[in-house]
Amino acid sequence: MSEADTPFADMVRAALAAPGATYRKLTERAIDPETGYQPSHTTLRKIALDEPVKISPPLVRSIAAAVDKPVREVQIAAAHQYVGLIADDPLGASTPEATVVVAHVPGMTAGDMPKVQELLNKWAGGEKVEANQPDP
Repeated sequence: MSEADTPFADMVRAALAAPGATYRKLTERAIDPETGYQPSHTTLRKIALDEPVKISPPLVRSIAAAVDKPVREVQIAAAHQYVGLIADDPLGASTPEATVVVAHVPGMTAGDMPKVQELLNKWAGGEKVEANQPDP
């Protein structure tokens, strides 16, 4: 991830690029469906301008509502921007019934994650996987 990677802010900026969009209008749609939390228009402005904000699950869900994107997609963008982790499916293991999301440092590929592949293969085969198993 470079310092210029701002996928969370990019989502807000893209929503603001729509004809007639303003921070205040975007704020009207930015309501967390779980808690009712609604960020101020100044918070949305700070996000769009890449200024620091206190990130929280209600804020992320409210942004998802405002930009009309799935919460998972917005969570992944926020994790990338604020924590520096990439969250995706580098193994191509997702199906229509199940989504696989692996959080990893930028630049890692499926070849760098043999333990993750092994774990997914065990789960796919119905094998019970114990947490924190020592390597054989």
